[in-house]
Amino acid sequence: MKTLPFLIALLFCVASISLEAQINLKDKLKNKTTNKANNKVDQEINKGLDAVEGGVKSVFKKKKDKDSTAVDQLPDAANDKSSGDSKQSFQAFSNYDFIPGDKVLLFEDFSQDAVGDFPALWTTDVAGEVNTLNIAPGNWFNLNSTEGTYWFMNDIDFPKNFILEMDIVPKAGAPRFAADLVLFGENSHSEMDKNGDPGTCGLHVKIEKNIWETAGYKKGLQEKLTGSSSNNLVVPEKVNHVILWVQNRRVRIYHAGAKVLDIPTNIYEGSKFSRMCFKLYRGASSGSYISNIKITTASPDTRNKLLAEGKLVTYGIYFDVNKDVVKPESYGTLKDIAAVLNEVPDVKVKIVGHTDADGTDAANLDLSKRRASSVKAELAKSFGVNADRLITDGLGEGQPVAPNDTPVNKAQNRRVEFIKL
Repeated sequence: MKTLPFLIALLFCVASISLEAQINLKDKLKNKTTNKANNKVDQEINKGLDAVEGGVKSVFKKKKDKDSTAVDQLPDAANDKSSGDSKQSFQAFSNYDFIPGDKVLLFEDFSQDAVGDFPALWTTDVAGEVNTLNIAPGNWFNLNSTEGTYWFMNDIDFPKNFILEMDIVPKAGAPRFAADLVLFGENSHSEMDKNGDPGTCGLHVKIEKNIWETAGYKKGLQEKLTGSSSNNLVVPEKVNHVILWVQNRRVRIYHAGAKVLDIPTNIYEGSKFSRMCFKLYRGASSGSYISNIKITTASPDTRNKLLAEGKLVTYGIYFDVNKDVVKPESYGTLKDIAAVLNEVPDVKVKIVGHTDADGTDAANLDLSKRRASSVKAELAKSFGVNADRLITDGLGEGQPVAPNDTPVNKAQNRRVEFIKL
């Protein structure tokens, strides 16, 4: 009979232990939820700060293939409906009123640099290298730090009116800065001006994840000429095509179908730019991948070139690599050309596509013809130009305007010409 009290006591102990375990589990869950909420910000910040100057592990996973080519692993663009803009309506880009000119001042796509090396035309005081990405073709400059400056070493003869375009892939993480693009002028060439506001005058274009900010400055003056906007922000781990149009003192920025900023007096009077760099700020920057930096003159006299001189050369009609679909960023250029053609309905025009020498002759010839046909189709469909007035041709790489030996020269050869008949 002594067994019964023992069993009762044992059951009571088990029940007590079970109840205590339930209470402890509830407390643990409560504490875990509280800690998760309290630590969320710190966790997000740590994501952006895990890449330091010594080349520590990047925010994106990196692997080496059998040829030792670095590939940064980003989300697969093929499965992301928002990753491409070739299907977007031209009308969605109707405020893209900028028109690139007929002269390429700079083109930098890092194609001449070996993957894994620091790019030859740049210098820095921190870490950086050339990578490839799985969401976009070509080479990309990895601003592989959270603080520091990356200077383009060559002088650039910026005119008063110019257009700067680039592709940027911001890295993930909480810190807000993707990159601060600084255009500046100086009295004498300095490869590494480490001032926060380098040179004698300049313009900061701060590309952030929650805001766009600009600041014009001049040596000796404390006040900056500033602007800001929160429209169409850049998206981390996606290719963002950012366009800057400088027109004397006026600064406009375009991104993803919108004019995101337009400041009439954003640059100090008399400023003359000759250099370019990217800045990152400790504790505030996640870093980015940069490529396809193009600087052109702006606002050609389309009417005079086409009607009086009989030939208009444009670098403002955009295509993806090896594709013939006209991208909607071409809206301003095509609208300008269509306006001239619709004013003088008797004029007939030949549209001629040209490529650089990369690839085979046959492939380039075919691509140039298809691109010219696509331009004709867009002028007729989107801008009401009578298609009977337009004929097309493509010459591939057959009539270069520059040797196909450098990125900037290749960029000059990739063009569309309109010839009055």
